[in-house]
Amino acid sequence: MQDEGSQLVTLALAAVELETENAWLDMCAGPGGKAALLAGLAREHRTSLLANELHQHRADLVEQALRNSGADFDIVVGDATQGHWPRDHFDRVLVDAPCTGLGALRRRPEARWRRSAEDVAGLTVLQKKLLNTALDSVRPGGVVAYVTCSPHLAETAFVVMDVLKGRSDIEAIDARPYFPGVPDLGDGPSVQLWPHLHGTDAMFVSLLRRDRS
Repeated sequence: MQDEGSQLVTLALAAVELETENAWLDMCAGPGGKAALLAGLAREHRTSLLANELHQHRADLVEQALRNSGADFDIVVGDATQGHWPRDHFDRVLVDAPCTGLGALRRRPEARWRRSAEDVAGLTVLQKKLLNTALDSVRPGGVVAYVTCSPHLAETAFVVMDVLKGRSDIEAIDARPYFPGVPDLGDGPSVQLWPHLHGTDAMFVSLLRRDRS
């Protein structure tokens, strides 16, 4: 069962207003929960979804999840940091980046003993690479959702801040209006969900729009 927080961040990406809809990308699609929801939303928007997954066995799970969606989709297997698809192409890109998973401790409390400070450092390097690739993949005017299931600033706001320091073509969108009816969303522009406030996993999302110029 997919956590409500995962659904909310995916719905937020799909809710951002865009003038055209030609293609969407899910860069880290396995095991397929968010990809299935994204595929359904892509169908509603009359567009297609490209779902990428690093590992074949997880790509197989994505295929199972999307099989009956009725959406126009393709699944590819490869390293998302390499961006083996057209640049400047996608209208919406979801980066559900690999992370410590500390945001799901209420459901998987044992995870706290499986992670160390070294894990966080290694993951943030990967997260920044993925986000930069996503920003190169989205078309001018398109939007990227950077998502992690973590409340750790090193994996959330700091990743976004570090990446944006090196780019002048990206603006952060206030994500809060795309969570209608959800209280206590903080000061923005990103959104951090909390178990004790929202009854969800501690999901983080930053919505980033690429400039048209």
